[in-house]
Amino acid sequence: MDARSLLQQAAVVDLHNDTIVAHIRRHNASLCAPGATLGDGYNGVISGPYGVQHPPEEPLQIDLPKMRAAGIDVGLFAVDVTQAHNAHLAYALDGLGFLLHDLALHAPEAVLVRGAQDLEVACQERRPGLLLAVEHADVTQGSLNVLHALYALGVRSIGLTHNRSSCAADGCWEAREGVGLTAFGVRLVQEMNRLGMVVDLAHVSPGAFFHALEVSAAPVLFSHGDARALCDHPRNLTDDQLRALAQRGGVIGISYVPTFVDPKAPTLERLLDHMDHIVAVAGIETLALGSDFDGGGTLIAEAGGIETIVAGLLARGYAEADVRAILGQNALRVLRTVLG
Repeated sequence: MDARSLLQQAAVVDLHNDTIVAHIRRHNASLCAPGATLGDGYNGVISGPYGVQHPPEEPLQIDLPKMRAAGIDVGLFAVDVTQAHNAHLAYALDGLGFLLHDLALHAPEAVLVRGAQDLEVACQERRPGLLLAVEHADVTQGSLNVLHALYALGVRSIGLTHNRSSCAADGCWEAREGVGLTAFGVRLVQEMNRLGMVVDLAHVSPGAFFHALEVSAAPVLFSHGDARALCDHPRNLTDDQLRALAQRGGVIGISYVPTFVDPKAPTLERLLDHMDHIVAVAGIETLALGSDFDGGGTLIAEAGGIETIVAGLLARGYAEADVRAILGQNALRVLRTVLG
């Protein structure tokens, strides 16, 4: 089977994009209806004090039509609140509210993924599935009550940090030797487990990573990153981390950020090398896709480019069943388990 046919038949999940904020910063451009906008009357936190407007002509890598065309069934749509300083929650609500409004206006057929059954609807009926995510636990303002409110809104994944430290854990840029989760971070992970929310360890320090694996009763995601053995970047996972992730049934979404792939020569072949390495160290069941589209994942130009990854894997001798696992089945296993 060729790459295009396999993509159209397989369940495909992308574990991370930053497209909500990217669309807001292009004058509230719709994710659902190219050319449409929600209008300037909806300017808020993201496009206001913490916003940087980008010209509309700057290309965006993923939206709902591009998801459909590429064969991507489910995407984790994240809002990174790190830069919002004392307005983390308001920043998140601004982004999430924009997306929910856009869906209501322009894509009522889309599936907001709140539970495992929604994953099946998205994949079987080929309707775009969107899982709401937030990066950086300071969105909770240190309160589990806020976590419950975010859950009620539809958020189903939270990243504990975003490079810099949070109320839950050290970030990978501020890692301290031997330091794991904070006391609140432990309670947060436990409550996310109880609610059925995905714990995302992308961006956390090594100490927080291993501590979270000990604390979490459910499999976790490392939604976007690569192999540190091939590219010594603090955002990537060491072989010990990859093996630990595999032992707990988690997955890593391979990232298309060039600096995570190779500091000098980031190429598709080098990205495939990272995939080969992760499979060799942690097993085929640990590898998934985590593009980081509209957030730096530019090694693949836009959503349709995942066909080149599929073609590359087939050329390297991967069986069709293994490619299907990487494209979506591994991620779906974790999401089904956690979301219940």
